[in-house]
Amino acid sequence: MKIVKVNPENLRESREAVEEAVSVIRHGGTIIFPTDTVYGLGCDATNEEAVRRVFKIKKRPENKPVPIIISDLEMAKKVAYFNSKTEEMLLAIWPGPITVLLENRGALPEPAAAGQRTIGLRIPDYKITHFLAAKCGVPLVATSANISDQQESNKIEAVLEQFINEPYKPDLVLNAGDLKSSQPSTILDLSKDKPIITRVGMVSKKKLFDIIGV
Repeated sequence: MKIVKVNPENLRESREAVEEAVSVIRHGGTIIFPTDTVYGLGCDATNEEAVRRVFKIKKRPENKPVPIIISDLEMAKKVAYFNSKTEEMLLAIWPGPITVLLENRGALPEPAAAGQRTIGLRIPDYKITHFLAAKCGVPLVATSANISDQQESNKIEAVLEQFINEPYKPDLVLNAGDLKSSQPSTILDLSKDKPIITRVGMVSKKKLFDIIGV
């Protein structure tokens, strides 16, 4: 588990570390990385073996799908179905700390969606994470960086402690220090006729419904 420091406020200063993370992902590796919510654990979401490694590292039950980070709406259209009305909502919501459940196209390996008819997508409002997704050019698994049933965290030491003595570890850690927020993303289901919030996180129910005009 290699650890490299990054400066979330300075992409130029962090470019070499991010390039290393891109290389790890492209070669089927797994990484821990900072986001606009908590630290994430991820990989290339199109690589089935890498996705299964994330489940093994996290000790995540195989029937639980993982959230996916994308860089733009065009990438979203490759993995999910949605109409023009939903697209307008997505444009209002993203980038930001909101994971949206959309109808799964089945374009990603089965473990990513765990056989569910929906898939959770998000465009983060965080320079390094967004740059990472854009540079990789593929959707990225972005589950919280913690062992299942333990607490997700914005504290880098708390994150590292969970994996340091485990037999399966991420290949690379992008250490941005302690992040500003410790709340996970809000989850919004747009796969049905009416929007449904299934988890309230950084964005409140009222604020989210104000944004999408519900």
